[in-house]
Amino acid sequence: MNERFDRSVEAAARLRRLVPGGAHTYAKGPDQYPADCAPIIARGAGAHVWDVDGNEYVEYGSGLRSVILGHAHPKVTEAVSRQIGLGTNFVRPAALELEAAEAFLSAVPTMEMVKFAKNGSDVTTAAVKLARAHTGRDLVAICTDQPFFSTDDWFIGATPMDAGIPEQIRRLTVGFPYGDLDAVRRLFEAHPDRIACLVLEPVSGALVPPPDYLRDLIDLAHEHGALVVVDEMITGFRWALQGAHALVGARPDLCTFGKGIGNGFAVSALAGKRDIMEYGGLDTDTDRVFLLSTTHGAESAGLAALIATIEVHREEGTSERLAINGRALREALTPVIAEAGLADHLTILGRDCNLVFATLDADLRPSQPFRTLFMRQLIRHGVVGPSFVVSSALNAADIEVTVRAVEAAAPVYAAALERGDATPDLGGPSVKPVFRRRS
Repeated sequence: MNERFDRSVEAAARLRRLVPGGAHTYAKGPDQYPADCAPIIARGAGAHVWDVDGNEYVEYGSGLRSVILGHAHPKVTEAVSRQIGLGTNFVRPAALELEAAEAFLSAVPTMEMVKFAKNGSDVTTAAVKLARAHTGRDLVAICTDQPFFSTDDWFIGATPMDAGIPEQIRRLTVGFPYGDLDAVRRLFEAHPDRIACLVLEPVSGALVPPPDYLRDLIDLAHEHGALVVVDEMITGFRWALQGAHALVGARPDLCTFGKGIGNGFAVSALAGKRDIMEYGGLDTDTDRVFLLSTTHGAESAGLAALIATIEVHREEGTSERLAINGRALREALTPVIAEAGLADHLTILGRDCNLVFATLDADLRPSQPFRTLFMRQLIRHGVVGPSFVVSSALNAADIEVTVRAVEAAAPVYAAALERGDATPDLGGPSVKPVFRRRS
């Protein structure tokens, strides 16, 4: 059992003094992990990480789902190292940019043009800008059953963390529920000729849409003169190399990719139909869109990682491997949870390649304190992560470590349910939702 966390606790306190929120991504912040055992990571290899105290963990959800092949995958590391030796940024496009564009569009054949950037927020905001230019409309409709699309004002203004965003901006974003075409029809009727685009992930957690939902949604949007932007940050390369939209035979107007497409390296992609993407190009007769023009958008290390990741996908069947690993993990943990009498309180949800856990209290309500308790026990027994999202590096031994950690956590969880209070087992304050108005 891991018991030494002094260096991690001290480093976390220093980070909090120097970096707003204690991390460069809110989901990695100190309020998202148990206070007395929130590891600060020193290194990783495959599905394992080591913290600054020397504790070793099986890691899930690596890099917010971005490290899809496992840490330091040799083919990706070799490709990036080789490219760094050739230079990383130039005054004109590198030949690598052509190679990366061809590789990406071959992997995602529903799209006709692509532009690269460094993070998902930038490319999704660029997609919204294209949609507004193409339609001449101002409203953006987002799926309210999905948690995150961008750090930019058009999205954050629709969350509880809307401080600093003018009311005029907040009024330009409206919402719709996942899987309900009639609700979208009513939204178009309520805002005639004003909605530029619908923005959504192709799938939404455990919610099951009607058959052909995404294709019908695209048709409905087009009937009303709007575009559809599909956010493939989580699903792209994880559900399938070509994206989850292709699995259901849909062709959105624009797609955005990030996270796993570079196995943790900084690379994202805006892809779409040629006539729409060209608003940001040189072959258009309309007013030009200042699309993505960033110093590091085509920086070579990220593009080399992208190309290598695509090659590994094809060679190793990564999407299939992720599904196999997740299925094996679910099948191993389900009986452990049931035997402990926790099947109604500790549930494993989601697609096999993208498993999450839900922690419910004695009244079967989602509970942040019970989430804290469960994560704390996992960490103390060698497993770290906000979910059970697997990488392709996970193996049978890692699953066995996870089973033992859940077995150790189960009686602590059950005792807290019995007394109706998880507080004694939290090690400090409870974890909190990322999107909240006050700290």
